[in-house]
Amino acid sequence: MPQIAISADSYAAQFAAVKRTAPLAGPLASLRDDAFHCFDRLGFPTTRLEEWRFTNIAPIVEVPFQAPAASGGLDREVLDALPLPRSGAPEFVFVNGSFSPDLSDPSGLPPGVRVRSLAASAAGGAGGLDVLTAHLGRLARFQNHAFTALNTAFLRDGAVIEVDGGVVSERPIHLLFASSSAPAPVLSQPRVLIVAGAGSEVRIVESHAGAGDVPYLSNAVTEVSAADHAVVDHYTVVRQADAAYHVGNLAVRLGRASNFSSHTITAGGAIVRNEAGVVLGGEGGECTLNGLYLGNGRQLVDNQTTIDHAMPHCDSHELYKGILDGRSRAVFNGKIIVRLDAQKTDAKQSNKALLLSEDAQITTKPQLEIFADDVKCTHGATIGQLDPDALFYLRSRALSKAQARQLLIHAFAADLLGHIKVEAIRRGLDALLLERLPMSGE
Repeated sequence: MPQIAISADSYAAQFAAVKRTAPLAGPLASLRDDAFHCFDRLGFPTTRLEEWRFTNIAPIVEVPFQAPAASGGLDREVLDALPLPRSGAPEFVFVNGSFSPDLSDPSGLPPGVRVRSLAASAAGGAGGLDVLTAHLGRLARFQNHAFTALNTAFLRDGAVIEVDGGVVSERPIHLLFASSSAPAPVLSQPRVLIVAGAGSEVRIVESHAGAGDVPYLSNAVTEVSAADHAVVDHYTVVRQADAAYHVGNLAVRLGRASNFSSHTITAGGAIVRNEAGVVLGGEGGECTLNGLYLGNGRQLVDNQTTIDHAMPHCDSHELYKGILDGRSRAVFNGKIIVRLDAQKTDAKQSNKALLLSEDAQITTKPQLEIFADDVKCTHGATIGQLDPDALFYLRSRALSKAQARQLLIHAFAADLLGHIKVEAIRRGLDALLLERLPMSGE
């Protein structure tokens, strides 16, 4: 068996408790049941699976995580201390995956944009149940994905964002998912559904963070459905505690002439795996996937991306950069698929890694699967260290070693920083790059 079998008792009792305390009806109940059956059949993945070959999740499997019954254990003071971008935009806070209205501030949402908790939508108010039935679980497929199956099986709460056709939301919407400290390891399972109507524009920031020395697992799933001519600008910021684990799955489907951009920033967590899958399902669509991952100590950061060109005349651009220090490790596996009829595809992919120590490692695997003949596709990967000649030059201009390293590291990340349109995120990354990584090796 290529996956770790789980005992019938390990999650079955928790699943029964979730069904009892947070019942769902109709298709959503069936969805949850099907997902748990898949998870029970699959078990957790092992390194014998090709897509998990370089990511050993045994430390996650060995911890007896418990799904909390409700949010709690986090107050305003703790929330404000989390190392996350706070821009004064409409903010919706979720603690251990459950919506916390007392900590949220929805003011500033424009007309035509609705943000609700998944629990409220499932209750059927204002057409929320119809939206869930039409979209939830349709993009993030769990049949062969254990962590997505686990998230779907424990479906209880999360965020649902609807943007009416033609509506332009100029201010970003901030979804803050916090895992609270607890005496026992907590299993937090954030769920997000974003439905952008035809011709709409929206910018969304997802932040994932926590505090404390007790291990916790954040298992997040986000689904994005963008109708024709919609524009969705999406950010994921992962700043989990050093003892925490994070698995995220972003699943996107684009309509005709729609535009989706994703920016994933990872700077925390013992093991972090970010998966992103985008289907260009309409002619003239455009997709951008950018990522910046920072590692130190013994952290492991794994980025897995798939861009599926299912229709002709679509463009995709992908740039991931990693900065690794200490004994940290990273994995990048980027796949571009060009279907048989997807002529006039233009796809570009690049992964670059900067190793700041001799013990840092990265495994990178760019992939192209092309079944059409009139396409332009490129991919590449580079791995290197700080240029000693550049360091010598800067130090000869009276800069200290730390200052010279700071400048070169910042220059390495500068093109990615330039694509970040949310000022609070950009400022936070600037500070992190200038203060956190460069000080080692002096």
